[in-house]
Amino acid sequence: MPSFAVQGILFDLDGVLINSTAGVGRVWRDWAVRHGRDPEQTEHTAHGRPAIETVRLLAPELDAEAELADLERREIADSYDVTAFSGAAELLQTLPAGQWAIVTSGTRPLATHRLQVAGLPVPEWMITGSDIQHGKPHPEPYLRGAKLLGLEPAQCTAFEDAPSGIRSARAAGMSVLGLPTTYPISELGEATALVPALAKVRVRVAGGLIHLEW
Repeated sequence: MPSFAVQGILFDLDGVLINSTAGVGRVWRDWAVRHGRDPEQTEHTAHGRPAIETVRLLAPELDAEAELADLERREIADSYDVTAFSGAAELLQTLPAGQWAIVTSGTRPLATHRLQVAGLPVPEWMITGSDIQHGKPHPEPYLRGAKLLGLEPAQCTAFEDAPSGIRSARAAGMSVLGLPTTYPISELGEATALVPALAKVRVRVAGGLIHLEW
């Protein structure tokens, strides 16, 4: 049985703890149509990346700040089918306080709203797209997450579903457990290990370490 022993855990949000893929896809495909971009390519590019960076990458001629505000409003409004992944609530309840945080590319208002819709706790510690200068795949989000826990990156592991998030965590110097919820396994090859589903993960806490098994 595969296992990890770490001092801190950093969770991506969308595609890891909550399933918001359908709503994210609807909003980005609509954005692509309105701006003359390819909907499928746009959706694929947007997952796991801060919205403002997706806009800058795909439509540099637009006012990225204005587009971000509009996209945030649309994503908050289109949250009716956001749900927690099976096992997410139970896993978070078993983790010691102060030894886990969320690191998401979404803005803080959007992340907070989605957690509430999904029925998951809004953690005390959370790094969002509102808190950083450089989004995933840059290492800053996960470096900030480790610092938030008072740990070195090598003492942490990240749960990620997107190639850009995996690269971010690996560049920060931590192990990464990949979940094939949004992207196929073939695109998650840079993860340290693959976990078939969050519900498969079992937690044992001993000696200040979090032991993960699946």
